Amino acid sequence: MQRICLFPGTFDPITLGHVDIINRAIPLFDKIVVGVGLNSAKSPMFSADQRIEWIRDIYRGNTKVEAAAYEGLTIDYCKQIGAHFILRGIRYVSDFEYEKTIADANRTLDNSIETIFLTGEPKYTSVASTIVRDIIRNGGNASPFLPDVVFQSLPHKS
Repeated sequence: MQRICLFPGTFDPITLGHVDIINRAIPLFDKIVVGVGLNSAKSPMFSADQRIEWIRDIYRGNTKVEAAAYEGLTIDYCKQIGAHFILRGIRYVSDFEYEKTIADANRTLDNSIETIFLTGEPKYTSVASTIVRDIIRNGGNASPFLPDVVFQSLPHKS
């Protein structure tokens, strides 16, 4: 059985914190699908196509990392792609409390899919897409928080 893992999120935009989690998870799995979740209740700053393109650019040449968009329950998408693992990054204790609640619900829906938590590198704990979007929206320099391919694609780089 292939060890397929889904790393779900909005990745709006993908940050160095996300990349850190993916890079450290690569040796643990045969394949990581970075799942860009589409949520009609959210209004993303960047299109799903743009977010997927960034992920594919960052991991070009790495056959273990794929990017795809999905809608609906994460657990259903795991079943669709044959993933038996969900990857989540943890920055703070409050992240763990929130993520554990989701993991418990997912385990109730399908106990064959396990959630794996990786803690972020300390230098990335302050990196959150919400903050990065605010920096971008207000014309600030978001380069310390973003992979170069993402920063270079922004229309108003500082």
